[in-house]
Amino acid sequence: MRRYLILLIISLVFGLTTKAQEGIPVYFDYLADNYYLVYPSMAGISEGAKIRLTARKQWFNVDEAPSLQTLNANFRVGERSGVGGILFNDSNGYHSQTGFKATYAHHLQLAGDFRTLNQISFGLSAGVILSSLDETEFRSVIPDPVVSGTKNTTSYFNVDLGVSYNIFEFYAHAAVLNLLGSGRDLYTAAEFDNLRRYLLSAGYVFGKKTRIEPSVLFQMTDFTKEKTIDFNAKVYKDVAFGTVWAGLSYRRSFDGAQFQTNGGFGEQRLQLFTPIIGVNVNQFLFSYNYSYQSGDIRFDNGGFHQITLGYDFGQSDQGKRYDCYCPAANN
Repeated sequence: MRRYLILLIISLVFGLTTKAQEGIPVYFDYLADNYYLVYPSMAGISEGAKIRLTARKQWFNVDEAPSLQTLNANFRVGERSGVGGILFNDSNGYHSQTGFKATYAHHLQLAGDFRTLNQISFGLSAGVILSSLDETEFRSVIPDPVVSGTKNTTSYFNVDLGVSYNIFEFYAHAAVLNLLGSGRDLYTAAEFDNLRRYLLSAGYVFGKKTRIEPSVLFQMTDFTKEKTIDFNAKVYKDVAFGTVWAGLSYRRSFDGAQFQTNGGFGEQRLQLFTPIIGVNVNQFLFSYNYSYQSGDIRFDNGGFHQITLGYDFGQSDQGKRYDCYCPAANN
């Protein structure tokens, strides 16, 4: 019994610490031309508007497994501004959170004419999140004063800040999520109130008809100092009906957790392998990715499935505002 308990705890540590976060968890949907979901500075980066709908489900054969749904839209306002909005619902067992964010971004052209992508962008998102803990099904032979037996819900306000730099096929982004650090006050026990996270990413698109896009994303949680890094590679191919693309992401944590096995101790770090495929046809986008957690200690052999649907509109010249192969800026 003790062995299985240890396995369960380790699995939860590795499988959920980067997922059961306040606000929108950073998964791999940003690879589906969905950088605005992560960086507020990317609101209105392209001409016209972008709409993205995502749905993620983990461990289909596990009851109350984590799931996430997001809906976001962003569009250009004039030559230098962008606005956007995000709705999301994130559930994980007896915990759930629902929220809304509104974004304003400002884009500064540094050089060149209007078709030259060389700009720095600043973005601010402000939002309200409802966090819930459902204790209605908690049962105990001896009453526990900590368990209320009701559904506890609380709300809080927070903001995200972001900055992006795009020059032709190169891009770099940075963001501070949950900047105010305000906590939930959801439990009877004392809670920490620092939910702040830091993100950094960069990438470059090589080639023309067939393009290769390597990129990297680093994230750190302020309170726990947990750090992970994503190494990504995508390939684009123009075809008669649009563009098909595929990629692979590898996420690894910097920190490991020890576990006991066969009278000794081992250490394991989070490792996720995520292949992703997608297609752009006219104004529509579809992508699918599957994340598999490697290692000896896992909660379940199943992976994490995610689908992204997108629609772009309001572009001229076939959605190519800039003279570059820059998929996030050119719809």
